[in-house]
Amino acid sequence: MRLFLGIDGGGTGCRAAVCDADGRVLGEGRAGPANIASDPDGALANVLAATRAALPEGAEIAALRAVLGMAGANLADCVARLAAGLPFASARVETDAVISVRGALRNGDGVVAATGTGSVFASQRGGVIRQIGGWGLVLGDEGSGAWIGRRALSETLRAVDGFRPMTPLARALLDDFGGADGIVAFAQGARPADLAALAPRLVASDDPVALSVMALATGHVAACIAHLQGDDPVPVVYLGGLGATYADRLAGRWHRADPLGTALDGALWLARQGG
Repeated sequence: MRLFLGIDGGGTGCRAAVCDADGRVLGEGRAGPANIASDPDGALANVLAATRAALPEGAEIAALRAVLGMAGANLADCVARLAAGLPFASARVETDAVISVRGALRNGDGVVAATGTGSVFASQRGGVIRQIGGWGLVLGDEGSGAWIGRRALSETLRAVDGFRPMTPLARALLDDFGGADGIVAFAQGARPADLAALAPRLVASDDPVALSVMALATGHVAACIAHLQGDDPVPVVYLGGLGATYADRLAGRWHRADPLGTALDGALWLARQGG
């Protein structure tokens, strides 16, 4: 029996599923973060751990035909490094945006805004996918959970320096990290997932720091969607841990559509189509 593997690897975690040729899911697994740009070795280890957890009894990992949608896969060197360590019968590595689009739209037209630990945006028209963003936190990922967390800490330090009023949220962040020095020390080794853990506090807050950060984040997300829409509007699908937040904040601006499936569904669908 031919078996197919789908991987959805992101900055917060990695999900795997194995299905048969009819699309019947036979096993699922989860593991830790899997961004191949920021932590290639950890990403590979978590891909394999999630795969082993999803592997049906008696199946061989070397027989799987896999499609992996990975954060960081827009960097060719990172893809090559990951591919060299994969034990599957065949493997195609795509960006997380590609599997998100295929999962959400199948072959339909639309724009996908995927905002979780990182952010990436893509459109599909006539089966052709165009991706923007997804460049990682150092150079991009605007509107993502990690970007929101980093911006909140930056605004807190601006309050320390007197460039903006000290607010209750800024004071709470200072207390949590043991002062400005503690924030700086945390930032030196913080992974995107560590910064993204701060985002829920801002989403739910009416503190002036939170409001300003979320307004800026929403503006970034809106600009990316508008850029992909161009002069020919198509439905927008919002995905990821912050998807519902931006769908609410941008309600009425574009026609919103529900996803047909998840990014993991998209990876499995691609695998069954022959990679």
